[in-house]
Amino acid sequence: MASEKAITLRLDGALRGKLDKLATATGRSRSFLAAEAIRDYVALNNWQIEEIHKGLAEAERGEFASDKDVKRVAKKWAQRGR
Repeated sequence: MASEKAITLRLDGALRGKLDKLATATGRSRSFLAAEAIRDYVALNNWQIEEIHKGLAEAERGEFASDKDVKRVAKKWAQRGR
């Protein structure tokens, strides 16, 4: 693709060996697997940051769970743990 750009990264020998084995086992290139891993990492971290910002905005608006709500959820999870 014209919009793709190459980057260089350093991996220790053990990790590169594992990546090579995975590439062979899946029939994919190291580049494909690395790009896929980075894509997943970025998506996960973007999601977490967005959720944190949403939570902060709710807190700034004073939107907090009531004591009753917190106790209900804590009780539910305590029962699941038994």
